[in-house]
Amino acid sequence: MKKIITLLFSILLTGNVFVVRAEIMAPDELIKVTVHDVLELINKDKRSNDASNKKILEFIDARILPHFDFERMTKLAVGRPWRTATPEQKVRLIAEFRTLLVRTYSKAFMAYNNVSVDTKPVEIPNGATEVTVKTVILRPGAPAIPVNYDMEKTDSGWKAFDVTVEGISLVATHRGSFFEKVQQDGIDGLIKSLTELNKTPTSKADSK
Repeated sequence: MKKIITLLFSILLTGNVFVVRAEIMAPDELIKVTVHDVLELINKDKRSNDASNKKILEFIDARILPHFDFERMTKLAVGRPWRTATPEQKVRLIAEFRTLLVRTYSKAFMAYNNVSVDTKPVEIPNGATEVTVKTVILRPGAPAIPVNYDMEKTDSGWKAFDVTVEGISLVATHRGSFFEKVQQDGIDGLIKSLTELNKTPTSKADSK
């Protein structure tokens, strides 16, 4: 399951920045383009070494912000305790959660070969600011995997705030553990826990 989410996260993170376009790219078209980019990168570089992993990590990091609403993702993952956090704590939570997601899902970036993604067309009702883009990951000799991207329309284009794989929400997978940590050690305890986790070698972070 982790490897599948890894691919999905990487696919959405590695698209080109579309600020040069006069119009906002449709959410389903954005997914199609970014899928092409990430699969092209995978096919070009299948090495499994520190240099390759660093290159992939940098590639992902450079393109995160145009495609994800990390503030909303963090808010959803933290849940009710978010309302009691100070502005400074919220900034730190967003930064650490962003780092956690990138580190967690970048390591297995190169684990996929010969996959394709079928993106379903989306009909956007007039005035709608949120849509769900449905896709299916096709793997040779393996069952297809349905994936939903929850996306919101912003002034800078469509951004994802959650990804659901076979009914399992990316944000919801963290909500329980985050809430438990806050109950035990407060918001600062959660921040400290995320900071320490993000300082560990990537392989250890991935195993958690």
